[in-house]
Amino acid sequence: MLLSACASRSAQAESDQAPRLSDAKTAAEAGLVDIAALVPDIVLDLRYAGEDNFVGQRIDGYHAARCFLLAPAARALSDVERSLRTQGLRLKLFDCYRPARAVRHFVEWAADRADQRMKARYYPNLDKGGLLGDYIAPVSGHSRAATVDLGLLRCDARGACAELDMGTGFDFFDPRAHTDSPSITAEQRANRHRLRAAMEQGGFANYPLEWWHYTWSPEAVPDVLYDVPVR
Repeated sequence: MLLSACASRSAQAESDQAPRLSDAKTAAEAGLVDIAALVPDIVLDLRYAGEDNFVGQRIDGYHAARCFLLAPAARALSDVERSLRTQGLRLKLFDCYRPARAVRHFVEWAADRADQRMKARYYPNLDKGGLLGDYIAPVSGHSRAATVDLGLLRCDARGACAELDMGTGFDFFDPRAHTDSPSITAEQRANRHRLRAAMEQGGFANYPLEWWHYTWSPEAVPDVLYDVPVR
């Protein structure tokens, strides 16, 4: 996707002010809330806490598969989840708060031209050297703890759920990942729009170059980044 994906997630998500790094050392000091405290059975597929991601290894700062957000964003996301359940749908979370050290890990990975292990799955049509700058930047809106990456599930009466087809996987670097890409099917586009409508109703704005990327607005601390490890 022609995007500032993965590390910066989007210039749109960045504050106009130069961000400052919080001196918080723990989630509690930063005011971060675990979404599982609000929705205990929310579906998590937090890729950066393991090796199933575009880097191919656990990302710095992710010591547990937990989704943290600042309280207003966490409450808003839990409201979206509860609303979707009345329609037989649920969210599937890929990433939430992202420590600043994780973003540095992405930048270092992007600069290592020799590491091409994940190219076929995540950036088959791009040269890795082109990821830095427009694709991976040194500051991420996720580090402000009000941005989430997610997909959508449809569940039956027994509670069995399956992912809706969005046309690409999460973190796929290609124009087909643009929310309104003309290169996907009508069903795939409808699924993306269904997710976008639910998230917008909850106060989240989509980044148009990534169908999975949403930021709650207004952000509580638009000029503050956090580097608290996810534990």
